[in-house]
Amino acid sequence: MLAIQFQNRFLLILVLAITSILGCTKVNSNVPGEDSAIAQSSPKPAPQEIVSDGEVRALPGQLDTIPVCNSNSPEWIKTEGILLSTFPANGKKVPAAHLNFPFQGRFDLFAHHYTHTPKDLQTLYLGVIVHNPGKKSVTVDVLQAASYLLEDAPFVTLPTYVENNDGKAYSGPGNRAVSDVLRGVRQAEFPAKLVIPPGTSRMLLNHPIPVRHLEKPINGRSTLMRLKSNGKVYAASLASFARKNSDGSDRAPTLREWQALLDNGNFAGPRDKTPTPPDVTSGQLIYGRVAGVSQGSQWQAKLVDNPQVNYLTIPQPGKGISYALDTLRSGRLGTEQIQTAKMLVRYADTAYEAHGNYGVEYNLNLPLKNTTNQNQKVTLTLETPLKEDKLSQGGVRFRKPSLDFPFFRGTVKLRYVDDQGQQKTRYVHLWHRTGQVLEPLLQLTLLPSEQRNIQLDLIYPPDSTPPQVVTVRTL
Repeated sequence: MLAIQFQNRFLLILVLAITSILGCTKVNSNVPGEDSAIAQSSPKPAPQEIVSDGEVRALPGQLDTIPVCNSNSPEWIKTEGILLSTFPANGKKVPAAHLNFPFQGRFDLFAHHYTHTPKDLQTLYLGVIVHNPGKKSVTVDVLQAASYLLEDAPFVTLPTYVENNDGKAYSGPGNRAVSDVLRGVRQAEFPAKLVIPPGTSRMLLNHPIPVRHLEKPINGRSTLMRLKSNGKVYAASLASFARKNSDGSDRAPTLREWQALLDNGNFAGPRDKTPTPPDVTSGQLIYGRVAGVSQGSQWQAKLVDNPQVNYLTIPQPGKGISYALDTLRSGRLGTEQIQTAKMLVRYADTAYEAHGNYGVEYNLNLPLKNTTNQNQKVTLTLETPLKEDKLSQGGVRFRKPSLDFPFFRGTVKLRYVDDQGQQKTRYVHLWHRTGQVLEPLLQLTLLPSEQRNIQLDLIYPPDSTPPQVVTVRTL
């Protein structure tokens, strides 16, 4: 997650404590995601720093140009209002809350928000309204979609690796939602198609974040959708407390009530901390939280020696090659590459880039080749080194014991031919801490002159903290 206000840091710590993720004490941080953690408490061995012996490379390829309706600010909602509107400003009471960005064709929607102890323990609703400004009906295809509450996917400590072909391993609502979409899931609560008559609006999402029934009144919701429209549409994510029935019971806001909030409402609050402008290079770096339209849903990369060949020569025994993943400002790991999605439109007090690339899918093809005349054991690992912009020790750094806070928790998809010649497809849930020295995710034995492909796919999970590396190592 991104750098947040001191109040929100307290709330996040409370969430994690309540949901039994860890009991660690946290300190101020500039990284997106969670704040950095102090070293493990009692007993506290002297940490040992480990520098990886190998090359760190920039990731080939680039983000595509698919726009993403990216709603993550404010992360903690106390007052209802507009989270993100791509509607035109005309006819709206607060013009600055509307970014005038139409979608047509493929686009994604990502929304990730929490609430804590609302007044009278009211249920907060998240609404996504989609409008057809044209004179013909528009159909929005819902290709994949998943939405989970924090209570349905609590932050829990898991083993480093859990085989997850059944999708039952998760830690956090964002983690669970993007895992579903990686599998091609569209939850039953979402229609396959949303038909919007000309000049009208429809609700794509109208889901609650209840707290009254919880022992601790903290909850959140994370949603990822892949969409395709055959005509121009505008979209907005909104936050509203439940409305009351005549008998005093709660109900979801109606389309008309959502429309009134869109037309007459102000920004939802409280606002997150204002980010550091890109041209400011001194002082504390505040990434900020995202509210706008980012560019890029998918990054495809073929990891090869150079563009003239179609294979990646495995490293010499004892060496590794690491490809940086999800690099960002002040976290480039010596590659000079920033993979962060740029913002096409944004609010002035929100992130300048989509730091963290939450919801972005990475498709990495590794055509490994053993160019020696002996069998070679090769491993593949996705890991989180200590964050650096330039490599102070010439390689990515790890430590024993690791810092205690989890910096990556999410599911990856692996496709490869195993050593018995069988085609394998595996989903594996990863849960690891920053700087943690890991066992390999995968190990293969390549025969002399053999070439074998590994396909590694993941959707970068919310509540994780970049950057990571994908490392190929010869034992």
